[in-house]
Amino acid sequence: MRHWASLKNLLIYGLSAPIIALNIGLLSFVFHYFRHPLTILSIAAILAFLLNYPVRFLEGARISRQWAVTIVLLLTLALMILIGITLVPLVINQTIQLSDKIPDWLNSFQDKLIQLEAAAQRQRLPLINLKILANQTNASIENLLKELPLGAVGFAGTLLSSLVNTILVIVLAFYMLLYGDRVWYGLVNLLPEKIRVPLSKSLRLNFHYFFLSQFLLALFMVTTLTPIFLVIKIPFAFLFAVVIGISQLIPFIGATLGIGFVTILLLLQNWWLAIQLAFFSIFMQQVKDNLLAPKLMGNFTGLNPIWIFVVILVGFEIAGLLGTLVAIPIAGTIKGTFDAVKNQRTVTNN
Repeated sequence: MRHWASLKNLLIYGLSAPIIALNIGLLSFVFHYFRHPLTILSIAAILAFLLNYPVRFLEGARISRQWAVTIVLLLTLALMILIGITLVPLVINQTIQLSDKIPDWLNSFQDKLIQLEAAAQRQRLPLINLKILANQTNASIENLLKELPLGAVGFAGTLLSSLVNTILVIVLAFYMLLYGDRVWYGLVNLLPEKIRVPLSKSLRLNFHYFFLSQFLLALFMVTTLTPIFLVIKIPFAFLFAVVIGISQLIPFIGATLGIGFVTILLLLQNWWLAIQLAFFSIFMQQVKDNLLAPKLMGNFTGLNPIWIFVVILVGFEIAGLLGTLVAIPIAGTIKGTFDAVKNQRTVTNN
């Protein structure tokens, strides 16, 4: 009997791996085929989820839900327009200026490499031949200069497409705030009764803590690093702070990747400024991770850090950047649902 039970468990675990791999591949194929509508629906759902909190606050002040949704969306639209008028042009302007500066920075970095190699040869120090790296730098400069005009030509089309997508997201978020509960309860009612309540609670808990906290943490990084970068005279201070802040939206590894990217980029121009930027960015990141993040997020997913990285990689493989953003709350929702169902069984058996 024990031999049969062991064989049964071996078959279950052995077949689960290829089935999971097949499902992941199928999800990746489906997402890539319906990438555009799924992306718009996902962003609209996240926006509706976040805006539901001020809507509930207004409902508590005895305002009907329809008027509360309308007021919140109008205020959100006004805020987006204000940001689009003030901050977005600044980011675009600094991005264009940075694109113009990068070839000069690469040339300067190439000259420094050549000088370093010459100094090492004079001192008869063992040093890797840097001519190959210099040639690769030249190739990078040429490719960059070739791509800049193409990017300028496609900018207008990208801007128009982004504007249309933004309008679609806002319209969908409006209807989700009004009628999303009906759709959700209709879908949940298709599930077995023992899963409905645990799934709803786990989904709300994970998405609430994750997206709200990630947004606040990203805002913290931008608002604290911008004045610091301005004080120490970092070029393109606001752009670099925005890059680090937006990268914070990618769970756990995003801020590190953003800081590393900006530091390497600035290293081409001035190594001392790059060190200062890395120091203050890492310092604020530690403040965020050790003081703010535990209070905002806590250990809401209950996932092992190793599994968190696995989930992020799988999410990126399936849906790219969007997949990395939703992978952890989805995994936390699944785990929370299974834990709740397991606890229900334990209580029932006892």
